[in-house]
Amino acid sequence: MYQSFNLSHQDAAQIITFIQAELERQNKGAAVAVVDAHGELLAFLRTDGCPLASINIAINKAFSASRERKESAQLGQSARQDDFPLLYYGDIRYVGWGGGLPIVYAGQIVGGVGVSGLSEDEDIMLARLGLKAFSAPG
Repeated sequence: MYQSFNLSHQDAAQIITFIQAELERQNKGAAVAVVDAHGELLAFLRTDGCPLASINIAINKAFSASRERKESAQLGQSARQDDFPLLYYGDIRYVGWGGGLPIVYAGQIVGGVGVSGLSEDEDIMLARLGLKAFSAPG
């Protein structure tokens, strides 16, 4: 019998806490968002020194990764290669910058994590670090 898994607030907090510790260790500011499988916000953190625009961008990166079931950078790359503007998806929340990753459990997308505020490479690295902190039951 198949049992579905829903990302909990506790799961989201675990991911954010892990990323927050690394941001504090590096003394850097960023925004971190975790969304559910539908792309809706579960948890959010804005650290000291985070640029204001990064608030919505982090949420949108997580949304994009969850909804499209791929990294936000891949979504942007596909849009550029195929000349398919992200606005064609019908929602202004889609973004194509790196730093949004889907959260996978048992082969299913259960959410997304988004980081914004640093370089694209740093945002991606921090999002990947957050995924390492995720430990679903089982």
